[in-house]
Amino acid sequence: MTSSAGSSSSSVPRQKQRRSRRRCGRSPGRDSPAPSALGDFQTLPLEIFQMVLNYLSVKDISTLSMVSKIISARLINYICTSSGSRRLLLQDFHGTREGASSILEHYRALGLLLKRCTLLLPTRDRLKYVHKVLSGVSCFKLNGCASPLHCLGLQCYGVFLQILTAGWDELECHRVFNFLWELGNLARKVQTVVSSKPGSARRLELRIRLFCRGVLLSPGSHRSDSAFWLTRILKPWPMVNQARLLYIIFGPVSSRDGHVVWQKMIEGPTDESSLKGLADAIKLLYGTEAREWTADDVISLVDELSVVPQEWLMENNARLLLLSGNSICFTFLASKAVNGRAVELARLMVFMALVCEKDLYCMDWAVKMMQKVCKVFSTAWERNSFLQCLENTFAHMLMDMLQAVLAGERDEEDSSFLNLFHLVNAQANFHKEILYMAMGSSTTTT
Repeated sequence: MTSSAGSSSSSVPRQKQRRSRRRCGRSPGRDSPAPSALGDFQTLPLEIFQMVLNYLSVKDISTLSMVSKIISARLINYICTSSGSRRLLLQDFHGTREGASSILEHYRALGLLLKRCTLLLPTRDRLKYVHKVLSGVSCFKLNGCASPLHCLGLQCYGVFLQILTAGWDELECHRVFNFLWELGNLARKVQTVVSSKPGSARRLELRIRLFCRGVLLSPGSHRSDSAFWLTRILKPWPMVNQARLLYIIFGPVSSRDGHVVWQKMIEGPTDESSLKGLADAIKLLYGTEAREWTADDVISLVDELSVVPQEWLMENNARLLLLSGNSICFTFLASKAVNGRAVELARLMVFMALVCEKDLYCMDWAVKMMQKVCKVFSTAWERNSFLQCLENTFAHMLMDMLQAVLAGERDEEDSSFLNLFHLVNAQANFHKEILYMAMGSSTTTT
């Protein structure tokens, strides 16, 4: 009994000991290796890992970069290798139109890849790395391409930058702008074109236009982003230089060589397509997205723009205001009324009626705008004086155009007679709308 009890008691610890060993054997922390952040790629040599990447799309590599910090570091190294550069930095920028969307989409995906790979780096280091990666692509540089008008390089750079900086705060985007501006020595080059005689540095004007429009003001950008970059481009300069620079970037260009046409607004009436870029830029600066611009700033800029490089034809001024939208148009006209420039305001109003007639806008828009401006005058005498100026302007312009027709001043398009025809119709339709308005209000009153 005693020995039996003793053997029983001695066997218990051995069983516990065996269970303890079994539990210890199941512990992954002691007997099994820790799982690697590289996962299954741990077993592959670096060369094989990079060969595998050649079979993945840029979007797949971008997704892979989010797996772990170690994989992201490997991808950062891969992108800078010669094989990575050949694989990722496509340079078919002068191909067919069919290939344009494909290469733009490629650089959009590449922007996302580098955005994810450099996520944990400070902004300055991210920019240095991106520059290191892209520095070998000559078409991404201001003067890097021999045929810039037929090159997609700057547009690809633009969509790349757009994706890379999406969601960055303003301080970081300021650093991006300063980095790019210093990298291309753009401050000195812009100084050259805004202080030289218009057209004397045509090639540099073209390069600056293409760089700003392709890279910083990339098509498809959000309005807030475009307003930020355009503000960064213009704000460092005095108002007169801002107007010159705005014309270089958004003004009309030659369809033959792409150079800025400086005499377009001076030599004769122009069309909407020549003014649309300028009008869109003005609307952008006047909108709520451009927080650093006041209404007075934009009005002063438009005023300054109308004498670049010399005083524009009044018809082109009127057409620009119509294309810029109701708000900026009224604010501009109201500033003339407040500052006592009734004669200039009357001429502008007549040309607005003429543009409405020529471009098939509703004439009641011009009449309602005039009615709204009349309310700005503080006294009835000022308002009546303006209306008298308006009628006198119609009369003087009709007489001038009639004299030109009678004098036989005709060109191939017979523009003198055509202008007279449009002005007579404009005056008739303008006053017809006033009569409709007056008779309608009197009928309502009775």
